[in-house]
Amino acid sequence: MAESTKKSPIFAILTFLVVAALLFAAYIWLALSWSYSVGDRAGFMQKFSEKGWLCKTWEGELSLIAIPGAAPEKFIFSVRDPAVAKQIEAQMGKRVSLNYQQHIGLPTSCFGDTQYYVIGVKEVITNNTGRDLLP
Repeated sequence: MAESTKKSPIFAILTFLVVAALLFAAYIWLALSWSYSVGDRAGFMQKFSEKGWLCKTWEGELSLIAIPGAAPEKFIFSVRDPAVAKQIEAQMGKRVSLNYQQHIGLPTSCFGDTQYYVIGVKEVITNNTGRDLLP
């Protein structure tokens, strides 16, 4: 008697779901590993809080230093690293320089509300002549 070599439809559906989940995980890993841009922004730390219903993320607002008479500009950012979040909390109200990476294409806000992820912070110290000094 020959046995049927046909696979069940349940097996095909499970295989498809596993492959789709692996491809989605690979896409997320790639989007978080590859930076579209890297840079620095300087200004005054204005707002910083942990937000979210299920996925708690650190979100902040940096008031950029503008030319006198120009409209103020804000840099909205996210932080994934708790150690960096602690450093930023310690700098509230101070003039700082934020080092960030831009990650485009993340499908959910569980990784942060913005495309800009701060990875480092330095306080900007101004000397008596009004020039900025980075420690």
